[in-house]
Amino acid sequence: MKNIRLLKDHLISKIFLALTLLSISTVVLIALGLFYKSVPILNSTSLYNLLFSSEWKPFKEAFGFYPFIVGTLWVTAIAIIIALPLSMLTAIYLSEYAHIRVRKLVLPLIELLSGIPPVLYGVWGVLVIIPLIQDQIAPHFVEFTTGYSVLAGGIVLAIMIFPLIISIVIEVFDNVPQDLRNASLSLGATQWQTTKKVVLRKSIDGIVAAVVLAISRAFGETIAVLMVCGNLAQVPQNLFDSAYPLPALIANNYGEMMSIPMYDSALMFAALLLFVIIFIFNALSRIILYRIEKRNN
Repeated sequence: MKNIRLLKDHLISKIFLALTLLSISTVVLIALGLFYKSVPILNSTSLYNLLFSSEWKPFKEAFGFYPFIVGTLWVTAIAIIIALPLSMLTAIYLSEYAHIRVRKLVLPLIELLSGIPPVLYGVWGVLVIIPLIQDQIAPHFVEFTTGYSVLAGGIVLAIMIFPLIISIVIEVFDNVPQDLRNASLSLGATQWQTTKKVVLRKSIDGIVAAVVLAISRAFGETIAVLMVCGNLAQVPQNLFDSAYPLPALIANNYGEMMSIPMYDSALMFAALLLFVIIFIFNALSRIILYRIEKRNN
């Protein structure tokens, strides 16, 4: 009987190991598949030209991805700059200051935002954000803009990642032992001093993880940015210029222009580029988390 139980435990551990390896191998297979499909364009054009050339003329087989990379970084950076402070202040209020009834009422409404399809955010951006930028904000800074810009993309993406950051940060705050808060308050610290010196300090690794997840979501978002960024293959010079992020490029063209030589491989290289950017960013965040944990220990 004992041997049967040991055999079952051994079998289950092997099954879990196989499933874990399968999950990891999926990521590797995706990377290898994208690389394999990108080989033709990598053999015909140097990597330097692909990454740093601004010339995008598919009919002449000129594929410079620099405008798309810069556009992706612009939109993602604006989204994080807008969403992070708002999300942190909201999470701090709901976790540390709000009455329990307020929290139970507001938090489900915020989480509801994460269930809205991206296309609805895009439509909302076209109907509300684009006219707002075109008529109210941009005239104070530039002579003319259509409103389809990196700023519009950043605002829409910020609204999309807003509930993700709040939910994760509140979960992290809730895991801080209440005894630490009580000890700080009993020593005469104010509520804000306790939040700043105890709660935020104990939660820094979780906050970094939340930001990384939000950035990964922003990098990969397709439909919403496709609808509000203008989709012009140019390097944006300011907040009101149009851009063409990498996810929008892939979604907008795949399947329609495959008759152009090398275009299929170029779009697969764009997907590979997006994959590598997200991978590098996640690796850097892991290094930061490791150093924070090492310093705290």
